[in-house]
Amino acid sequence: MGGNVSGSLYDAEVTEFPASATAPPSLHDRPPSLHDRLLLALLGAKTLALGSQRHGRLLAWGGLAVIVVIAAVARLWRLGNPHQLVFDETYYVKDAYTLWNLGFEGRWPSPPDPNTAFEAGQVNGFLDEAAFVVHPQVGKWLIALGIHLGGGAESAFAWRIANAAVGVIAVILVARIARRLFASTLAGLAAGLFMAVDGLAIVHSRIALLDQFLMLFVLVAFGCLLVDRQQFRRRLAARVAAQVDAGAAVSGGTAVAGYAGDWRWPGMPTRWWRLAAGLALGLSIGVKWSGVYFLAVFGLLTVVWDLTARRTVARTIDDGNNPAPRWLARGIFADGLGAFAFMVPTAVVVYVASWWSWFASPGAWGRQWAVENPGQGISWLPAALRSFIHYHQEMWNFHTTLEAAHPYAANAPGWIIQWRPTSFFWERGEGAAGCGRGLNGQDCAQAITSLGNPILWWLAALAIILLIAWGGRLRDWRALAAISGTIAGWLPWFAYLSRTTFTFYAIVFTPWMIFTLVYVAVVAFERVSARRRIALTVTTWTVVALILVVSVLFYPIWSAASVPFPYWQHLMWLPTWV
Repeated sequence: MGGNVSGSLYDAEVTEFPASATAPPSLHDRPPSLHDRLLLALLGAKTLALGSQRHGRLLAWGGLAVIVVIAAVARLWRLGNPHQLVFDETYYVKDAYTLWNLGFEGRWPSPPDPNTAFEAGQVNGFLDEAAFVVHPQVGKWLIALGIHLGGGAESAFAWRIANAAVGVIAVILVARIARRLFASTLAGLAAGLFMAVDGLAIVHSRIALLDQFLMLFVLVAFGCLLVDRQQFRRRLAARVAAQVDAGAAVSGGTAVAGYAGDWRWPGMPTRWWRLAAGLALGLSIGVKWSGVYFLAVFGLLTVVWDLTARRTVARTIDDGNNPAPRWLARGIFADGLGAFAFMVPTAVVVYVASWWSWFASPGAWGRQWAVENPGQGISWLPAALRSFIHYHQEMWNFHTTLEAAHPYAANAPGWIIQWRPTSFFWERGEGAAGCGRGLNGQDCAQAITSLGNPILWWLAALAIILLIAWGGRLRDWRALAAISGTIAGWLPWFAYLSRTTFTFYAIVFTPWMIFTLVYVAVVAFERVSARRRIALTVTTWTVVALILVVSVLFYPIWSAASVPFPYWQHLMWLPTWV
């Protein structure tokens, strides 16, 4: 497995075999059991050894604590600045507030300008009439909860505190998921640090938009499926070994000899983590419909993991004389149908349930459509469900025909390199609060630009190419896992190039861009020669330092801090950023 290299992504804790199950035969008086060999084949020595040493656990939690502090400071410092409804906050904050008070999103009088009044603390000027909104309610309920717990709608801090909390939680999840995915504490900490300092992640933690919540729920679902993968493989190893040991002797510690019974794959208990993933994906769709893409991709991913697990078991227990068990058919029917049954109905039920206040509110938009249009729609459904389906048809028509011009509209191909970031807020001169011409007599600027850390994103875009090349050649399951969220969150938007879209949608797959970058580093350390490892270590830490420096330089334009106008100009590296 190789020795430990201080400061590399290849941790000491994952280069040693725990004596319980994965030690080489030379360390024991007897060869390893079939159960031990199956575990090693299904999970790998690094995963089995992860967390087995105390110093590794201390590093994991101590390092994560430092990263969480960095993330919290970056997200909470002057969170209420500016005290204005920024970009689409004009919709979601007011919708969230009326949803909490009315049970549905209400209309606001115009004129006068409801934003000006709302920002001035006159927050109860909404009408007792429903507004037509085109996104489900889960994200707005979370914003409303933040307003309720954070001090009320008069506070811009309260508008955004839910997003900030989710941003910190996402950093923790990214770090722990990456640690489990790569079986490396340092890899997990690197991923968490990148999430903590990335500009896209920081901006979405400081602005009350919906995409942050979508990112959280799909990240939770991915983490649940990763835990399910390991749990399923442990159970499969234990049950197959018990079944084989009951019907045949282990020959030479390497193969199963003389197994005469008819092979039957052992049954598996309920996959609760897979069920939890379905729940999280239902909530993600309850934020934005694009969560459906993650349900499809993650559903296929978990089935592929199960198929490869059964193939590995079949090859491990086959001694060359006995035919391998029918792993493909069993995997397709048991695992494929099982995954569908656990995840899809759960997601559907959770999504419909997330509209509970719409069903409970007679005055909600479209709630009385079936009553007002008897005989229309699916006639055998209850009136409430017919109205619900019709409302969704209206939402679908809106989303599929949206082609309004916008100065910061950006098609999907450019998102991956942050070609046209979205400007959420901009002021210059005396409009820049607390600045005017007070810094060296220069005009000042305030900006909130939804721009990912350019070094991180550009390197991650290059890493996608390496991941595809290395992952395919090595047949490395981690490669597909690391890019799965990018596939679900980015590629579907190529079908909507004529629709008005924005680069900030990329926040949803930001964790997987980070996983991709970390994957390339991990594989490089695993396969580099000892002679070149020092150079690779120096390069890695240099890149980490450069990403941190760039985040410090760009933080003012992610947080609406007042800076001299020339400083802002120097940060606009590409003309498309203006």
